[in-house]
Amino acid sequence: MAKDTEHDADWHKSLVEKLASDALTERRRARRWGIFFKLLTFAYLAFLLVLLIPEDWSESAMQDEQHTALVKLEGVIAPGEKAAADTVVTGLRDAFEDENTKAVILRINSPGGSPVQSSDMHKEVLRLREKYPDIPLYAVVSDICASGGYFVASAADRIYVNESSIVGSIGVLMNGFGFVDAMDELGIERRLMTAGEHKGILDPFSPVGEFDREHLDTLLQDLHGTFIDAVKSGRGERLKADDVTLFSGLFWSGRESIALGLADEIGSASYVAREVVGVEEIVDFTKKEDALSRLADRLGASVARALARIGGLDGLQLR
Repeated sequence: MAKDTEHDADWHKSLVEKLASDALTERRRARRWGIFFKLLTFAYLAFLLVLLIPEDWSESAMQDEQHTALVKLEGVIAPGEKAAADTVVTGLRDAFEDENTKAVILRINSPGGSPVQSSDMHKEVLRLREKYPDIPLYAVVSDICASGGYFVASAADRIYVNESSIVGSIGVLMNGFGFVDAMDELGIERRLMTAGEHKGILDPFSPVGEFDREHLDTLLQDLHGTFIDAVKSGRGERLKADDVTLFSGLFWSGRESIALGLADEIGSASYVAREVVGVEEIVDFTKKEDALSRLADRLGASVARALARIGGLDGLQLR
């Protein structure tokens, strides 16, 4: 009987020890998971903090002395791209508004793009130059400054190029394909229904009529005229060639563009800051979009491009 009592006591003791051990193990496991989730929450909050950093927070915030401001216009000029009007204009405004800016350099490397986006940037450059008359704006061309890119550059005080830069292409382009003959050969019937007599004017599977050609030519000439007026207004008497040559859509090397009056001098951004502005310190004011904004903008741009294709208007460009 004594042995049974002793056995029961040992069993109870073992059970209590096991329960205590299990509880301790569970507590340690819970602590580890707690640490894991705290670290995960911290990482998430840190990620949100990075996304919420103000767009105008940059190296310029730590500059107490005068500097030369730099804004980049790079790539195809179109909504949702790095060279979108909203992106470039925001950088220009920040650059001009900074009290330590001595001059602004707009560094361009673009083949052109949207007429509207190019015009918006051109107008904003003129507005900022008028609002801040003591701050000059210089356009500096790297590889290429063509069509819509030159539309924007023509509003600058002066244009600097490299000897090997490509400059010009002052014209308007609308392109596409026609498959009418191919459809006839394949025996395919085109069934196009529209509300509006000329709604299918750019349909690639329908022949282009005389009215279509005349209407599109009028549209292109109108846009070209706006482009020409902007260049003449910006460059004025510096243009040294006849209109037929300058506004034919041709493009030239940097050295040739100077001879034609489309550019002023050879020079890079660092050269302009050092030798022209006299302030070698360059601060980049180019707008840097956060990840969420870039995703939303690209999604919106994709939708816009899809709608443009449906309407047949995606081929109109200053390129």
